Amino acid sequence: MSNERILGIHHMTAITNDAQANVDFYTGTLGLRLTKLTVNFDDPSAYHLYYGDGVATPGSGLTFFPYQGRQGKLGPGQVIATGLAIPADSMGWWVDRFASEGVDFDNPFSRGDEEVLPFRAHDNLPLELVASAAYTPGAPFEGGPVPIERSISRMHSVTIAENYSDATLKLVTETLGFEPVKDEGQRIRLQAANKGPGAYLDLVIDPAMPFGHGGFGTVHHIAWATEDEDTQKTWHETIQTQGYNISPIMNRDYFKSIYFREPGGVLFEIATMGPGMLLDEDEASLGTSLRLPQMYEPIRARIEASMPKLRLPSGVTVPVELAESK
Repeated sequence: MSNERILGIHHMTAITNDAQANVDFYTGTLGLRLTKLTVNFDDPSAYHLYYGDGVATPGSGLTFFPYQGRQGKLGPGQVIATGLAIPADSMGWWVDRFASEGVDFDNPFSRGDEEVLPFRAHDNLPLELVASAAYTPGAPFEGGPVPIERSISRMHSVTIAENYSDATLKLVTETLGFEPVKDEGQRIRLQAANKGPGAYLDLVIDPAMPFGHGGFGTVHHIAWATEDEDTQKTWHETIQTQGYNISPIMNRDYFKSIYFREPGGVLFEIATMGPGMLLDEDEASLGTSLRLPQMYEPIRARIEASMPKLRLPSGVTVPVELAESK
């Protein structure tokens, strides 16, 4: 095992089918902050939408690529639930909110000492609100529709389905340094170095689960956090030495990234904690305008001309050049 350990969840990236519905759901219904509006670094024809807490703390990030296409189907080798942490006494409030907002949700249930509320986003992405005594508040976003005392603080966990778990368990425990917390046979909880909510990886093992496929409403990749570029280089060398097909280190402006697939097929990213979302916007203006990677600035006009209009929580429409006159 490397001398370093994964700190916890950095962010989750999923595919959605409707950028405007995505903004409305995550900033409106869930009360998260739109922390960055940019484009897919590998495909500047598509938005990349980032949500999180008030200052875009790593570990609070949910991000989305809007693409039309087919509805995804869950199966082994996929993230089948993304958990979001809420205060222990907030479950009833969220049930009432989901009912009033027309959200597709199931009844809350107990999973150990946690209370879990499964629900689906507008594109059928499976999510969970998880309430536990271990909740700790993130950086509050005071401008949102959800009271701070009820707000989502960060990601709680990701749940991955596998037909067989031995190779994945070997990778995450012996290489990435996750520690087993609970083993219920078909469901195993592991935790990264930061421990507790925000550091959990749950494996659900079902040899009979039929294969699914990607598409909107599914997770594209899960990003794990590492401290800095030096530790990331160590991870790159360690994982490459073990025979995994790993990407080169990629500059995503707000963090550096490496990508590889775990043995079951889930795309893992290891991302640095910095420099962070405040690199090109101050705290007050996060997510209020279209930011482009420097390599795409020379073709900004072309990119903006191709982008669908998007109404932001601030009431601004982007791209600005395409906004209708007031």
